[in-house]
Amino acid sequence: MATSPCSSSGVSSSSSSGLGADAGLEIRTRSVEQTLVPLVSQITTLINHKDKPKRSDKTLQAIQRVGQAVNLAVGRFVTVGEAIANENHELKEEMSIACIEARRAGETIAQLTDVANLDHPESDSHITIFTDKTGVVKAARLLLSSVTKVLVLADRIVIKQIITSRNKVLATMEQLEKVSSFQEFVQIFSQFGNEMVEFAHLTGDRQNDLKDEKKKARMAASRAVLEKCTMMLLTASKTCLRHPDCESARINKDGVFHRMRLALEQVIEIVTDSRPNGENEMAPISIYSGIKEFKNKVEGLRENLYFLSKENLSTMLEVILEHTEDFTDSAYTSHEHREHILELSKQAKMELEQLVSVWMQAQNQKTKDLMEDLEVAILKTCQCMNELKREVHSAATSLAADLLKYHMDHMVLKALKITGVEGNLEAVAEYTCKLSEQKEQLVEMCRLLRHVSGTEPLEITCIHAEDTFQVTGPQIISAAETLALHPSSKIAKENLEVFCEAWESQLSDMSMLLREINDVFEGRRGEKRVYLSLPRPGKHNANLKALKPVKLDTEEQAKIAKLGLELHLLTSDVDSETEKWENQENDIVQHGQGMSSMAYSMYLFTRGEGLLKTTQDLFHQAEIFATEGTKLASALHAFSDQVHVDDKPLLLLEAEKLISMCKQLQITAKASVQGKSATFTKVDACILKTRNVMTLLCQLLPLCCKLLRKNKAGNGCLKPAPPWREDRIRIGTNAHTPEKRAETFGIKSLENHVTSMTFLESK
Repeated sequence: MATSPCSSSGVSSSSSSGLGADAGLEIRTRSVEQTLVPLVSQITTLINHKDKPKRSDKTLQAIQRVGQAVNLAVGRFVTVGEAIANENHELKEEMSIACIEARRAGETIAQLTDVANLDHPESDSHITIFTDKTGVVKAARLLLSSVTKVLVLADRIVIKQIITSRNKVLATMEQLEKVSSFQEFVQIFSQFGNEMVEFAHLTGDRQNDLKDEKKKARMAASRAVLEKCTMMLLTASKTCLRHPDCESARINKDGVFHRMRLALEQVIEIVTDSRPNGENEMAPISIYSGIKEFKNKVEGLRENLYFLSKENLSTMLEVILEHTEDFTDSAYTSHEHREHILELSKQAKMELEQLVSVWMQAQNQKTKDLMEDLEVAILKTCQCMNELKREVHSAATSLAADLLKYHMDHMVLKALKITGVEGNLEAVAEYTCKLSEQKEQLVEMCRLLRHVSGTEPLEITCIHAEDTFQVTGPQIISAAETLALHPSSKIAKENLEVFCEAWESQLSDMSMLLREINDVFEGRRGEKRVYLSLPRPGKHNANLKALKPVKLDTEEQAKIAKLGLELHLLTSDVDSETEKWENQENDIVQHGQGMSSMAYSMYLFTRGEGLLKTTQDLFHQAEIFATEGTKLASALHAFSDQVHVDDKPLLLLEAEKLISMCKQLQITAKASVQGKSATFTKVDACILKTRNVMTLLCQLLPLCCKLLRKNKAGNGCLKPAPPWREDRIRIGTNAHTPEKRAETFGIKSLENHVTSMTFLESK
């Protein structure tokens, strides 16, 4: 199903000056949002200047330069937008209208700010920013709305590329399903591998660009399925070709193709923000999120006794207690945990009854004694809910720890491999029953963990894990049955190995997920980003030989352990610094948290743990880490224009250091090496350079936090950003030649014409 990219457009954004973009549009990606930031800053500066009583010659000249710079920048921006429109006919009309509006608004702003050479800019004889105060606001709103629309239309092109890539993958998959010879399969799978690499890159970039952490997690889960299924598709198809009359081999292959199609469809749903047949996504509420919302409502009674009804509060508690039945009805919950959960559920009902009684009295008669009684009732209700949360967390995590420990020896999988090779159908049937039991246990574990995951991304990771166990279990069984029927088949044996590895990998991932959930519960690392397996371009080559993943041996892990430990300590320091910021949505904080989480996964790699399984995973993670560091440097540059002039040089110096270090790390991560010794040297260098970046980050975060507080204390708000310096704008004419337009025109080319602009010093 080819989904239209148009459904994802949108921009809903406003600045503190009240400049709102088109209410029908919503910004969903960081690239669009960050491209608009400098434009919003400059227009805000103009709006603020129009009301200032002191108008020196220097101020008037600065205002005029801002207006001219904005107009010139918009002109160049529009030129790129028009070129994009010419290359994409389905967007031409909308893009052209938005470009015309943007150009007109830019020219209006230039006219209204043409005040430097006027003796009396306040004179009614010449309409200026000072005489037509509403005019500049209207022009600014039109400019923001039209520029945003151009950016979002350009973003549709990126979405269109992903949809086109998905369609190519689907078409090639259909061909793979129908092939009847090995030679034909080899040729088509080679093409399929290249198309999957392209799709992985496009969706990886999109995943990193998404603002919504929940969508990011869903995208990561879908991409992880596609990565693992690519190898499964290879071996399952080869097995089917070798044994065309084997029913279990056909079932095994069909299952892989079906799962890949579902994952491809989910990716498109995420990038287009749509659901098939217009249905809404209704994710089941977790106990944690239910308790959090319930407590917020209860504590809100301190401020307002009338903002909700008692029926509303009672319904919320009923929903939470219904979900606790997942624990009390589970055969895997211990008797002790079950009894405690039932007792706390009963107590919660009693506490709410008491709270409602005092609350109703307080509505009728707001005396001091009643308000004190209400406060006590609120505290007791919240305390009871906290205890319930702690009990279900303990029940879920203790069950998970026990199951993971029990199944970590993979005895059932080993037995299936042995009995399959022996051709012992009776023994295979016996062990498939045991695997089915194990699957039910692990699925139940994932369901219970979802209730206590603590964050939406981790909740989605639990759902993904549940689906993986649910699907992979039957696939292992069909692969084992095929091997038992054809015990001498090397391809059938290889196929079973691949599915068993996927099961083992998911069990290993669950150990990591359990640690993440405990970390969030104990407040050690806050809301961590989701980690699932990373794409490994080139993993499946044309000759169909599976590449052996390179892992560190015990001796190499020992050598790198000290460096890894230093990295771990630095991640803790960075997390402590980010927690000190009042605004957790600040770009500097967001990038810092992202880098810390990535560094933490690299530390786990040095211990042979976590989701970075091979050296290639580590190198890919190092590249993403360096990219995130470069984005942080950009955020620091933007922030430097809002601090006091005396503090700016130090901040810029640190930002330049960061850029240099990230470039060095990227060069190291991308360098090609051969041989075990050279690979370990590269691993060591990547970890070392990551540690150096984290050391710098530990210095940068407190510095920025200090400067932010200093500005707030001194000005009551951050100083408006000074205007753009037009002489730093670069227009790459060679890149915009007709033969290269298709490659270069898109959100990135537009972004360059806004975000590459630096600011004038405001002196």
